[in-house]
Amino acid sequence: MWLTNRVGIVVACVLVAFPGAQLVAGDYVGRTEMQSVIESAVRQGVDRRWAEDVLMAAERKQSILDAISRPAEKTKPWHEYRQIFITDQRIDGGVVFAQQYADTLAEVSMRTGVPAAVIVAIIGVETYYGRITGRYRVVDALATLAFDYPKRSPFFTRELEHFLVLAFESGKDPLSLQGSYAGAMGWGQFMPSSYRAYARDFDGDAIADIWANPHDAIYSVANYFTAHGWESGAPVVVRAHGDGAAAALFDGGLKPRLTVGELAKRGIAPTKATDITLKATPLKLDGSDAAEYWLGLPNFYVITRYNHSAMYALSVWQLSQAIDSALSEY
Repeated sequence: MWLTNRVGIVVACVLVAFPGAQLVAGDYVGRTEMQSVIESAVRQGVDRRWAEDVLMAAERKQSILDAISRPAEKTKPWHEYRQIFITDQRIDGGVVFAQQYADTLAEVSMRTGVPAAVIVAIIGVETYYGRITGRYRVVDALATLAFDYPKRSPFFTRELEHFLVLAFESGKDPLSLQGSYAGAMGWGQFMPSSYRAYARDFDGDAIADIWANPHDAIYSVANYFTAHGWESGAPVVVRAHGDGAAAALFDGGLKPRLTVGELAKRGIAPTKATDITLKATPLKLDGSDAAEYWLGLPNFYVITRYNHSAMYALSVWQLSQAIDSALSEY
């Protein structure tokens, strides 16, 4: 039996039963940290017994701890990292995806101002257009990192709390939802907190289904961008000359702080006409033959809110441009 709660989200009446899943004692039974997660979820309306059953089934995965210690953004130089995503196969896949969901992409782009090709590129980079959405149970990923990865335990503990709430409210089986080694879910790889804040229902069925509904996934990705300040029609990134720039100029983080004009005076100037009043982030990346210099503008910074890596953001942008170019040939 199922009931609908006051905000129209389906929740289970039988709170301790998870269809298709067998509850077994996991690796975190008796951990004091687990109890604090349960208490936080209960304060947000989650049934205590339900939360206890979910976390009691969580399993520690050493492969997750191994994977998070060597992300590609930190182990590969730019010219190698780029080759993961800017491939003929991924460009062609983006064209097919864009054509298949052309109507949805057009409407979402009109509503939000986010270019269709950027939305497609995000989904292409994150999950190869929905083909690779993760092989770990989300509860295992988040519990492993919350309880056995001290370096980022506070972050993943909060994400585990968010996961319990979203699974309880949505009626999703928390022991069958799968995602990345970091607990990211669905076509757009949303963390649980991002799902709760930014996921949106496109087709009007009252559920933002980023796991099996590409229309909802498209709208959710675009909404994430607008919520983080995407400016419709504004430039994203520009190639630059930077041989004369001091090394310290590139250590200021991802958020734009100086204007294009100020950066030009300090030795890193755009290679084409650019509004000198725009703020920009100077970037120096390892190219295959020599250093590459770029100026990341405010929209570029928005892309880095999806993944806090300049190489990630530049890959997304370059893939979007390649997809756009390929689409123009049809």
